[in-house]
Amino acid sequence: MHSRAPETPTGHAGPAGSSGRTDGAGRTGPPGGVASPGRPAPGTPVPAPETPAPDAPVPETPTPGAPAVGAPAPDTPGPALPARYYTDPGIAAAETRHVFARSWQLVCHESDLPEPGSRLAATVADREVVVVRTEDGGLAAHLNVCRHRGTRLVTNPEPAGKAIRCPYHGWTYRLDGSLVGAPEARQIPCLDKPKLGLFPASVESFLGFVFVNLDPDAVPLAKSCAGLAEAVGHYAGADLVPVGRARIHHLAGAEVQQANWKVAVDNYLEGYHVPVAHPGLMRLLDYQGYTCEIEENYALFASPLRDKPSSNWAERLYQRIAAPMPGLAEADRRIWRYAVIYPNTLIDFYPDHVLAWTAIPTAVDRVAVPGAFYTRRGTSWRTRLARRLNIHIGWITNDEDAELVARVQKGLTTPGFEPGPLSRRESAVGWFAARIRAALDGAEP
Repeated sequence: MHSRAPETPTGHAGPAGSSGRTDGAGRTGPPGGVASPGRPAPGTPVPAPETPAPDAPVPETPTPGAPAVGAPAPDTPGPALPARYYTDPGIAAAETRHVFARSWQLVCHESDLPEPGSRLAATVADREVVVVRTEDGGLAAHLNVCRHRGTRLVTNPEPAGKAIRCPYHGWTYRLDGSLVGAPEARQIPCLDKPKLGLFPASVESFLGFVFVNLDPDAVPLAKSCAGLAEAVGHYAGADLVPVGRARIHHLAGAEVQQANWKVAVDNYLEGYHVPVAHPGLMRLLDYQGYTCEIEENYALFASPLRDKPSSNWAERLYQRIAAPMPGLAEADRRIWRYAVIYPNTLIDFYPDHVLAWTAIPTAVDRVAVPGAFYTRRGTSWRTRLARRLNIHIGWITNDEDAELVARVQKGLTTPGFEPGPLSRRESAVGWFAARIRAALDGAEP
């Protein structure tokens, strides 16, 4: 995945993909950060998702033979999702309740909350949450709504402070969400402060990125993505610093692409389209060397850079000067890595920077793609120049993919159309389809 400009990441698809042959370690291809779990906060638990109407339509059940969730990339990738999963508003509504409200959603980086009392608002499953840095340096997350009359508490940006105060009537909450008090409290019968704390949400820092989950029983990312942290933890962490002005939680300023959110994720999950759609990437990357590792909650891709000099000046200069950030090994200089954390977190790990973004549906056929660039302090001039060249290359890739996902979305609306069989290079698309089917199996939109 790449973006249009050094300060505004907007695109959504990189050359990640599966090469199709599975080795003994569960990777497909040629043979050959510490997280903290979400914390219960004071106040009433988050209201459970609404009970759907009993006569609502039910998405079709998983197709027999679909790859088992958590299995390594299979030799047979399994079926793609039916077309209506990308076009049906009822399924989109079911995804809000059964996918987004029950999964870890990327909201920001730890650097966005630099000091105790720092806070920001973000969107999770059509709800606004407020994420704060607590006085002890930890994290807390709450629904962004006052328990009095429902006022939105935090807007972006807001200064740090020792408490969260409602701008309407002045009800005041500690950073942990507990209610401190209200003006003229004696005039409020039955003001039970212990029961009127902010609605809590689970929060976790993973690889230095902050995730929120509305499910109080969610499995921590530190557990479900332990293998990912081991593989790419040396790229990331809380000590990364942002490059430019764009931020993950700036949803209002994000590019909106003309496709269902799953079309954007599908595109990121496979490299089968790279030889046809991305000539620039084919000059840079060793297509036959792509690898894909699929686990239950994430997919990790790697692509080595080619040794042959590119015919394009920017790509050729990048090949020549590429230098890793501090903390990376020399071997990391010659490889690009990509990760998808189910369902919609996508992170590019380059030798010269990290790019994190998320795919947030704004309509059944529209997806916002907010994201941000990060690097390490003390990078050399070579690394900084390589980063700018990399982003320039990504500007082109992004435009190519933006047009393609819009074309796919249009085609999916064709009456009678259903997707054909997947290539082995699309094994991760099959994994993603199986996860979505499992989440919606028996759900009532």
